[in-house]
Amino acid sequence: MTSDDERIALFLDYENLAIGARDGLGVSPFDLGPVADALAERGRVVARRAYADWSFFDEDRRLLVRQQVELIELPQRMGVARKNAADIKMAVDAVELAYERPFVTTFAIGTGDSDFTPLVHKLRELDKRVIGIGVQSSTSALLPPACDEFLFYDRLPGVDAQPRPRRGRPAPVPAPAPEPEPEPTEEQVDVAKLVASTLAGLQRHADGPVLGSRLKRAVLRKDPTFDESDHGFRGFGELLRGLAEQGVIVLTEGSAQGDPAVDFPEHGPDAGAFALFVDVVRELGRPQLSGLKDRMRKRSPDFSEKRYGFGSFLAFARAAAARGLVDMVWSDDLGDWVVSAAP
Repeated sequence: MTSDDERIALFLDYENLAIGARDGLGVSPFDLGPVADALAERGRVVARRAYADWSFFDEDRRLLVRQQVELIELPQRMGVARKNAADIKMAVDAVELAYERPFVTTFAIGTGDSDFTPLVHKLRELDKRVIGIGVQSSTSALLPPACDEFLFYDRLPGVDAQPRPRRGRPAPVPAPAPEPEPEPTEEQVDVAKLVASTLAGLQRHADGPVLGSRLKRAVLRKDPTFDESDHGFRGFGELLRGLAEQGVIVLTEGSAQGDPAVDFPEHGPDAGAFALFVDVVRELGRPQLSGLKDRMRKRSPDFSEKRYGFGSFLAFARAAAARGLVDMVWSDDLGDWVVSAAP
């Protein structure tokens, strides 16, 4: 085992996963195989524990034992309410393991329950990487952003989702009507823009070339649910090669085989944005900075400085000034920057 191998401890809120997979995907009993395969690609699993009242999951129990999972029994029928007993026991055991087994670098938490968000935060405070695992339909929106990486069980290779129809009397079949297509959500970010903005941000703080492996980790920190297969690629390297063919990035040989250095072409993706900025400034003469962004959006409605890795429009304008494209002078009378095109 090399020193940079991840040592993973797997903790499963089994009732949450099993019921979510059964109701949302029609998968019963819960198949741990796809989860085990995904974690094996990321490191060495050194502990596997599942928490539940196993009297409700007799068939699942036998399958988990074959997967070398330690079953933690939390009986629910004891005359008192113990709804959160499994959650509390699992959280305490995870923190205890983090202190007692410092060689464990990563915790995989299998649940969609937002009640485990404080546990995720605590593990990250202890310098542990956290991978969340949950069924998409039963996962709280609060949990994935708290993790370093989040794996939706539905998307894992080997999961055969077969949603079951609801019980009840068969309803009369209505006349077919066209269904409106769902509008894309803000989470459905274009992968080229995501990679380009992440690369631009890394380059501002990097002393040397940005390697593909580092870029992938940064993308996951921005979007823990990111998965190359959602965009039609089998791996991150294949995604980078696809973007290189589109001219979005340039790949060169990195310090390690299979880990290329990533850069922008000589005329990067922000060149068009800077050209638009200069054109608007020339058209207006000596405008104030405060109104320039709105004027740029009238020409290009999808303009956003954040797409190119800038935290604010002022940072974008300062970058243009640093490149010698414009001049910026502070006006005390106006209380704003006055911008003019460089001669």
